[in-house]
Amino acid sequence: MSRAALLVLADGRFPAGGHAHSGGAEAAVKAGRITGAASLEDFCRGRLHTTGLVAASLAAAAALGVDAVALDAAADARTPSPALRLAARKLGRQLMRAARATWPSAELDDLARLFPKGAHQPVVLGVAARAAGLGAVDAAYCAAYESVSGPASATVRLLSLDPFDATAALARLAPELDRVADQAVEAGRRVAGGGVDELPAASAPLLEIGAEVHAAWAVRLFAS
Repeated sequence: MSRAALLVLADGRFPAGGHAHSGGAEAAVKAGRITGAASLEDFCRGRLHTTGLVAASLAAAAALGVDAVALDAAADARTPSPALRLAARKLGRQLMRAARATWPSAELDDLARLFPKGAHQPVVLGVAARAAGLGAVDAAYCAAYESVSGPASATVRLLSLDPFDATAALARLAPELDRVADQAVEAGRRVAGGGVDELPAASAPLLEIGAEVHAAWAVRLFAS
């Protein structure tokens, strides 16, 4: 296993399409729920412990070799918002393109064939981690970090927030990110033994509602 591959997969410059998505931050900014560094940190904390935990658990389970079709169905069931399901599949399709070019593998090819319009992004992430020679903990960390780094980067653009302040907010979340990654790996191992019902189903209703409102905007800076 080459742990350095994690740096490639988690790099914001990896062409997986995440730069076009705000992780709900654009809607939250407009609604007044994110106004600066402190509220950004609160938003990211909530996202980390809900959708971040679910995404990290899906990625960990996929990295452990759990059936990707079952995981994708479980991801669908845990994503009530049609707008968020669409965004997750678009991101999964883009990540699939980048991963197949970077770490060619039969598993990625099979997943692309089964989901020509894209599987859920965390599922693709876990399979991509396997293809890169990474483990469940690597996939979990990558998914958990993406759940907060995307909104932080978007808020810098949306509010002209000082990037130093945004980065400091992420740094303060590091211990919680560690705990979420550990929980996700434990969940992934339970799924490997007991099926997808072992996955967490932490919900974030404001993110779901915000995504539906955001999808109806005529003008927006981010896709989701």
